[in-house]
Formats: sequence, structure tokens, C-alpha cells
Amino acid sequence: MHIGIIGTGYVGLVTGACFAEYGLNVTCVDRDEEKIKALKKGKIPFYEPGLEELAEKNFKKGRLAFTTNISEAVNSSLVIFIAVGTPPRGDGSADLKYVEEVAREIAGHLEGYKVIVTKSTVPVGTGKRLKSIIGGALRGKNIHFDVASNPEFLREGAAIEDFMRPNRVVIGAESPQAAAILQDLYRPLYLIETPIVVTGIETAELIKYAANSFLATKISFINEMSRLCEKVGADVHVVAKGIGLDRRIGPKFLHPGPGFGGSCFPKDTKALVTLAQENGMELKIVKAAIAANEDQKLFMVEKMKSVLNPLGEKTIAVLGLAFKPNTDDMREAPSIDILNALVAEGARIKAYDPVAAATAKKVLPKEVVYAKDAYEAVIGADAVAILTEWNELRNLDLGQIKKLLKNPNFFDLRNVYDPQKMKEAGFNYHSVGRP
Repeated sequence: MHIGIIGTGYVGLVTGACFAEYGLNVTCVDRDEEKIKALKKGKIPFYEPGLEELAEKNFKKGRLAFTTNISEAVNSSLVIFIAVGTPPRGDGSADLKYVEEVAREIAGHLEGYKVIVTKSTVPVGTGKRLKSIIGGALRGKNIHFDVASNPEFLREGAAIEDFMRPNRVVIGAESPQAAAILQDLYRPLYLIETPIVVTGIETAELIKYAANSFLATKISFINEMSRLCEKVGADVHVVAKGIGLDRRIGPKFLHPGPGFGGSCFPKDTKALVTLAQENGMELKIVKAAIAANEDQKLFMVEKMKSVLNPLGEKTIAVLGLAFKPNTDDMREAPSIDILNALVAEGARIKAYDPVAAATAKKVLPKEVVYAKDAYEAVIGADAVAILTEWNELRNLDLGQIKKLLKNPNFFDLRNVYDPQKMKEAGFNYHSVGRP
């Protein structure tokens, strides 16, 4: 089977490379000519472990192609995935202009039956809208097509594993034919007995938003518990273990930190709140999770300020900038708000991130100075703060770190190190939600 993927961003490239690995013929389309030229040379425009090798392998085998010609993909494909961006508008709702533009372009090249699938995260009702847009653009031509939804559940930094060994696959389709075709695409997963959830389009669209909003709420909950733990002298890690052992709750997403970020949770929670408002209701729990997340980032600043006050003229070594490890994604990263607040207070920032420095420079204050490694960052600093739990930051030479610091203040905002051992090593150690 041949499939087309419109959009070569994070979702489009991961989806294309992985389907090609399944043995399908995949054509990825993007308007950006320079981007397509780079992809043909094996250059991936973002960092995702294993993706560059997977894409290069399948490109050389002829199963993965890149083009700017959308008609090439539409004409040769039975299934066409729409994987373009849905950025948030000012009110938090998803902007569907790129999705709708692609739908019109697809309609202009339809000559026979196709299944047109939204892979991008889109609000409930988008599938129905796209069916209307495509049908209208066909201007009465008797061409049969189906619209379907196949939301992605890819964690940045583990996207290939998530695609190849997913917890579930969700397929939203109106026609049995479209559902059967999409199920056939995922046939390799039957061997590992991956659950395939087949439902209506609206339900599939809502599953994606509901899943991300629930996980974001779980993160905000444990972050609020961490702040309460600091007030009463409890240990948030033991609290998380104690509640996580309850199978109704589970242990995942109960690790405290400076707040959630990335391309999904902030955008999707706001979009879901807006969707509810448009339908005459208020999602109070999701709104509270969003507010708690904003508070958590500022609480990290107050934690540092309480020790280093005044922050003016203090140098802080910040280790880790990306919103999570194994990615260079700085979208909505907690480091943005935290560093902006620290710089506004007059603090000097020396920062290090294994892969995200280039993207960080585009969104962080111009005053931030970047170091080549963690040890260079801490030289002469009044404090060090871990904002992203990269593996290489989990086993620092603490003796060397203490020697290089001007003052041994250590803010472990991801709870990487053991409090007792850090205090024994001579650090003025501060973590999240632990005595």
C-alpha cells in the first residue's frame, strides 16, 4: 500500500518513517523546498533519538520519499494523512487554517477513492468540517472519499518506540471501508496484540484531548502536593509511591518538577477548555490544572529567590533547558518563564543543555550565556539549578561541581539527587517536595 503524509514536522516525519519501516511506501510532502532538500540528504530538522537513522534507512530502500508536489502524493496514495500544525489562537482554541488549506489542496487533486485522515491534533468536529470542505471543493464531481481520524500519542524523546509498540491505536471512521483500510495499515501491531479502538470520528478526536488533559492534570496534582509536602514536612516521592501503588491511580506522571511544557499539554488543555466553552460548559478541573502549572513555574523562582535574595548580580548555572530530556523542543518549556523571571530580577544566567541550546537561543532572554558543558556553566556561579533531567546530569562529579561553584547552592528542580547525600557533600540543597 502507498500512503501520503502532508506535513514534515514532528508527527509527520515520525509517522512516515515508522510506516515505511512497516514496509509501506510513503511519500512525505512539505511546501518548504529547503526542508525537503535537507530531508533528502538525511538531515532531520529536530532532535528525536533514532529518527534520523530510521528515515535514512527507509529513504535508501526507496520506501520513504520527500517532495513538495502534493499531487504526487495524492495520486499515488490510498490513504493521505494530514499532519500539519494546529497552533493555538489567542483564545486558546486550535487554529485550523493549515489543516483546512491542505484539505482544499487534496480535493484539487482527487481522481479516485481516498481515505483522508487527520493525524494532527484537532478539535471535535474537524472531521465533519473537512468532509464538507473537500466535498464543496469537488464542485459536484462524483468522486468518493472518506474522512477519518487517527490521533497520535507520541512522546517526544520516545516517539519511535511509541509508534512501534503503542498502548493503543485509535481509529475514528464513519464507513466500514475506511476503518478496515486503516486497520490494515496497523496490521504489524496485531502480532504484539496492540488494542485497536475503532469508534466515530468525534469520539476519536476527543480521546486525544482527553488523554493529554488527564495526564496534565495528574502532573499539576502531584506538583501541588509537592508544595504541600514542603509546608508539612512530608516527602512527595513517598506520597507519590503510596498513591501510585493503587491500581486505580497508577505510578506514571506522578513525578514533581517545575511544571509541564512541550507542544501538546499546554496547547491541548487550553484547546479543550475553549471547546467546552464553545459548547456552553466549563471544564473546572482542566482550568485548575493549567493555573496550577503556571503557579508551579513561579514557585520555582520563589524557591531560588528565598535563598539567593536579592537575585540581582547573582550568577545561576541552569542545567537543562528543553521541556523534557531527549528532545530539543523548547515549546512552552518551564525554563522560559523561569529564566525570564530570574533575568528580570537581575540574575545572570549561564546555561547548558545537551541538544537544545540552538532552539533555546530563539526563545530565552538575550542575556543568557551558554556553556559547552555542565562544568563550564557552574564556574563561579552562586547556585546551580537542574531544570531538565538529562541522563548526563544524573551522575555529575559533585566534588568538581562544588569546587567550581562560588557558593554551594544546589536547586534540584527535578529531584535527581538524594537530599541526605547532597547535604553530606556540603551543598545547600533544595529539591521539590522533600524535607
